Amino acid sequence: MTDSTSTSTDAVLDRARFGADGLLPAIVQEESSKDVLMLGYMDREALRRTLTEGRVTFWSRSRNEYWRKGDTSGHAQYVRGAAFDCDADTLLVTVEQVGAACHTGAHRCFDVDPLEPVTASAPDGAASAHADAPSALAGAPSALAGGAVEETR
Repeated sequence: MTDSTSTSTDAVLDRARFGADGLLPAIVQEESSKDVLMLGYMDREALRRTLTEGRVTFWSRSRNEYWRKGDTSGHAQYVRGAAFDCDADTLLVTVEQVGAACHTGAHRCFDVDPLEPVTASAPDGAASAHADAPSALAGAPSALAGGAVEETR
């Protein structure tokens, strides 16, 4: 690792907003399918390893140790990209997934326990109107509250 890479990695680590427990939630998304595969947690060192080694590393809250996805299962995650959310308190890691992402053998952790929530749709025209004029919503949060909600089970 060059000095400039080290400096830029340190700058990224300094921007990360870790929780009171020292952890940052990391959402893992498959590059090819755009599937959300799993959620894990990283401390500063796990984030550094992920950004500099090309493999996703997490902090295991249950085992209190680092684990690099795939070291024991062979189901590895190869980093293809990473981005903070707008507050730098959540990370999105885009990966090439080899094998299953979930320890149960499921492709995605979210395939294991699907729920049946009531779903809703935005009122006609609301999505395009809001996308065209986001600043108009800034001063009027109640403008969204009055819309109709449809059940779409």
